[in-house]
Amino acid sequence: MQIYEVGGAVRDALLGRPVSDHDWVVVGATPEQMVAAGFEPVGKDFPVFLHPRTHEEHALARTERKSGRGYKGFEVYAAPEVTLEEDLARRDLTINAIARAPDGRLIDPYGGQRDIEQRVLRHVSPAFAEDPVRILRLARFAARFGDFTVAPETLDLCRQMVAEGEADHLVPERVWQEIARGLMEAHPVRLLQVLRDCGALARIAPELEALWGVPQPAAHHPEVDTGAHIELVLNQCVAMQAPLPVRFAALTHDLGKALTPAEELPRHRGHDHGGLAPLAALCARWKVPNDARELAGLACAQHIHVHQSGGFEAAAVQRLLQRCDALRRPERFAQLMQVCEVDARGRLGLEGRAYPQAERLLAALAAAQAVDSAAISAPLLAAGKRGELIGQAIEQARRAAIAATLAPSPGD
Repeated sequence: MQIYEVGGAVRDALLGRPVSDHDWVVVGATPEQMVAAGFEPVGKDFPVFLHPRTHEEHALARTERKSGRGYKGFEVYAAPEVTLEEDLARRDLTINAIARAPDGRLIDPYGGQRDIEQRVLRHVSPAFAEDPVRILRLARFAARFGDFTVAPETLDLCRQMVAEGEADHLVPERVWQEIARGLMEAHPVRLLQVLRDCGALARIAPELEALWGVPQPAAHHPEVDTGAHIELVLNQCVAMQAPLPVRFAALTHDLGKALTPAEELPRHRGHDHGGLAPLAALCARWKVPNDARELAGLACAQHIHVHQSGGFEAAAVQRLLQRCDALRRPERFAQLMQVCEVDARGRLGLEGRAYPQAERLLAALAAAQAVDSAAISAPLLAAGKRGELIGQAIEQARRAAIAATLAPSPGD
């Protein structure tokens, strides 16, 4: 039995990046020998075991043979005679196909160290084409390692996979998993760029792909192109260290602009509500979790109103808070403010602009929340007033509180 450290831990150590998870491959062992040595079996599709002390995953060396469409269409063969080199050959990228022996020696049969030095993402073998998830993983690694380029032959192979329909067999949950992880990387724009370069984005998210090439008014968007705007917005998400729901909402807030009739360009009247249908289609296809889906819908429908809210008086601000269900969902409303802020700053040359609308609306929400509805309703109930009148009194009190926060301070 020989045990080697493999995968991300070896790669990240060579890159000088923090190492969190350790994966191991075991050569020359049977499942029975692993159990006898105290390992706990956990693998369903192939033999994986947890170390009795560290609980780190140890997988038996294995090979795979394509047997159908998609990433589940494989037959796995794990046996003592499978070599380390054979196991490494089935991995996606050369930088992930390096092993470390117990004595520290590196086993690198496919040139992973060279590609790390040259900052290249390159597939290990033609078997890369057998699993469409590898296209998504390639894009995600590009988003993680922003200065890595994709080898031309790897990009060509991805284009061939897309042309042959492999990307059409991706499982929605796996698509969302990889997209979500890519959006949270340090360079999420690279995720989009790689997926666009190989044609995969048009297959998995035609609603997004359609944004590139759509013009906007240069007075408001000096970058003009809507797709370029989305890229700038994602860069602002990184600068803000925004959470995943904010990044997904930022990615999709302008989907309606792809539907603007050509004769109306570069203006986009009604693109806010016009984007709700393509957003719903995308969320359904990817099975996007509710928190990201709900925030994206809210941002799509309300971001224009939030941008314009600097001139709103108390009644209009109150209506906006009500439309956003801000009193019941203040955390989500705060995230909406983040989406709108990165949208405003995600414009060429305007990255450092202030966004006072967020501070103004959050202050108005805090004032409305501070109204003591119980103190208002108690005397009215005692006087026999009905629920509708009590509700109106509470809303009037909240509007007055909002108005007080919007009023200029003495000396302003």
